[in-house]
Amino acid sequence: MAAGRAKISNLPDDAPHLLVVDDDRRIRELLSRFLMGEGYRVTTVQSAAEARSKLEGLSFDLLILDVMMPAETGFEFARKLRTSSNVPILMLTARGEAESRIQGLEIGADDYVGKPFEPRELSLRVASILKRARPAAAPLAEIVRFGEFVFHLARSELKRGDDVVHLTDREREMLKLLATTPGETVTRLALAGGGNGGAIGERAVDVQVNRLRRKIERDPANPLLVQTVRGIGYRLMVAP
Repeated sequence: MAAGRAKISNLPDDAPHLLVVDDDRRIRELLSRFLMGEGYRVTTVQSAAEARSKLEGLSFDLLILDVMMPAETGFEFARKLRTSSNVPILMLTARGEAESRIQGLEIGADDYVGKPFEPRELSLRVASILKRARPAAAPLAEIVRFGEFVFHLARSELKRGDDVVHLTDREREMLKLLATTPGETVTRLALAGGGNGGAIGERAVDVQVNRLRRKIERDPANPLLVQTVRGIGYRLMVAP
């Protein structure tokens, strides 16, 4: 596999993106195939210089970094990287001495695996690092404000001032999905499925959204609150 090629097809956009830095082509190919099979997006490069170039344009969730590379070692690269980035680093090397492991950890590496390694052990260590690095989930808001309205998530209740706005079960379910991730796109497929009212077709979602707009938009023909994301779905716009 050519250095720098990203292997991300058929994986969700939110799958963790790993950067593998190793001058050994066989190791790059092995890690790429295995980690993709574990559900990760993978980009590989063969030198610290190429890794630095990738990091300038892309955001990665974790680096798997070989220590023994020509020109600039993994230790040297990690030391420089730690002055500007906290991206998690898993050091990968044939050197298994305790002193080498300690040096890597002192530089700021999150873990250390010696070659030869068991792929499954590497995968478990990657998962453990990502779990520790994952930010704590922010508590869900109890209410969401948009325009003249307040939507109470727990009660699925929409109010304008002190007045409750009547919603059908389907409208309530759709608005709750939109309000749970305000400003983010919710697909038609997500808006169409399940819930108390049963699944509906994606085309029927447009009809339901239009009915909802008539209840909350000043000009339903030119909606400001529930906006269309062409070809994908809808998003609820809220005041900052």
